[in-house]
Amino acid sequence: MRIIPAIDIINGKCVRLTKGDYTTQKIYSESPLDIAREFEANGIQFLHLVDLDGAKSNHIVNYKVLYEIASKTSLKVDFGGGLKSNDDLKIAFENGASQITGGSIAVKNSGLFMEWITSYGSEKIILGADCNNRKIATQGWLESSDIDVVDFIQDYESKGVNYVICTDISKDGMLLGTSNDLYKEILNKTQIKLIASGGVASIQDLEKLIYI
Repeated sequence: MRIIPAIDIINGKCVRLTKGDYTTQKIYSESPLDIAREFEANGIQFLHLVDLDGAKSNHIVNYKVLYEIASKTSLKVDFGGGLKSNDDLKIAFENGASQITGGSIAVKNSGLFMEWITSYGSEKIILGADCNNRKIATQGWLESSDIDVVDFIQDYESKGVNYVICTDISKDGMLLGTSNDLYKEILNKTQIKLIASGGVASIQDLEKLIYI
């Protein structure tokens, strides 16, 4: 198992939302770099960095935060939020992203998302499969769809996607444990490399995930 902490960014600051609700925003730190360095000092090697401003704006916004963390730490950063065009993707990689996550783009413009897989390789592009009641959500979780999350992942696996980050929105920010039944179903029905996200609150949660 690989432990990947997440930093969510609004206005260049570290924030946390409850169930993806922007009105519940709580600022944890004015300096994402300080938090990233703290992770690094404790042996963390990977970081999931989310541009929440970008997710709402349909284009990358907080790329300077990405650059600062990537250039001043050794962390391998997966960057997501607002990546909707080739220019956005170029900006993310030029500013130090090791991987990017595409969620809304994979729903709304599958052709472009698959172009990214072809151009950059499946090791560089992670499919974002965030869901509420099993239905895929987009636009920073502000929009819902009728697409079943497992069907969504299976479809993209058949097209060559290797990595998926799946967040059960009902668990996100609640610190009440993870959606183990959903993750078990995904792992049973696919050969995907799954990044389980949302609800982790204790070492016991991690131990349960290991044995899914």
